[in-house]
Amino acid sequence: MSEQNGAATTDAGEAPPKVVVRGLRKAFGDNVVLESIDLEIRTGEVVCVIGPSGSGKSTLLRCLNRLEDITGGTVIVDGFDVSDPKIDIDHVRRHIGMVFQHFNLFPHMTAIENVMLAPVETGTADKAEARRRAIEQLTQVGLADKADAKPDNLSGGQKQRVAIARALAMKPDIMLFDEATSALDPEVVGDVLQVLRDLAKAGMTMVVVTHEMGFAREVSDRVVFMADGYIVEEGTPEQIFDHPQQQRTQDFLSKVL
Repeated sequence: MSEQNGAATTDAGEAPPKVVVRGLRKAFGDNVVLESIDLEIRTGEVVCVIGPSGSGKSTLLRCLNRLEDITGGTVIVDGFDVSDPKIDIDHVRRHIGMVFQHFNLFPHMTAIENVMLAPVETGTADKAEARRRAIEQLTQVGLADKADAKPDNLSGGQKQRVAIARALAMKPDIMLFDEATSALDPEVVGDVLQVLRDLAKAGMTMVVVTHEMGFAREVSDRVVFMADGYIVEEGTPEQIFDHPQQQRTQDFLSKVL
């Protein structure tokens, strides 16, 4: 084995999975929300996680960068053991971009200042480089003309695209999306989903918790269906949407498709 960019590679040069989850368990007191989760995600793969509310989808995503403490099991991201309490989690998070349901932009800052903030604060870029990156990322999400606008002057969809640009400015190896469109008006959802499509085409490794079944069918390499804290079934979009094997999956899809 050898080390490259903090992650192990095999002697043959084959890249290991970007994410390896083994036996993940998460409990809040007596309430177990994740149990026996095993999952692997390869470099460049787009994995959509679907399932009913309360199934543990968002908690799983938050465990990948330890926004939630891990009760049991292991989570390896980019070769780093996120479940190890001794790990420098701030360093690991520089490799992981996350976009939440709510935008969490700083209202007193312009769009470009919001995007510049993390690279400058973490010391990964000086202000000139951070500004160059911010312009590049705002252009990528179609908002170069809104660089000097403050969040109050942006629509919900534009705010979410700024949030995506902010995550991309750290040049992450993997992007996590937690119901990124669920708080948006229906007419602007398409703009945000198009940004995700473009990222997928560019080869970004992505884990997307979503209720947009059409998007999951179109863009994902693999779909993971969760219920009651477990992964019930996973497979290609065709396998999950057209030929689900588990009754729980069938019942869910019959209500949402």
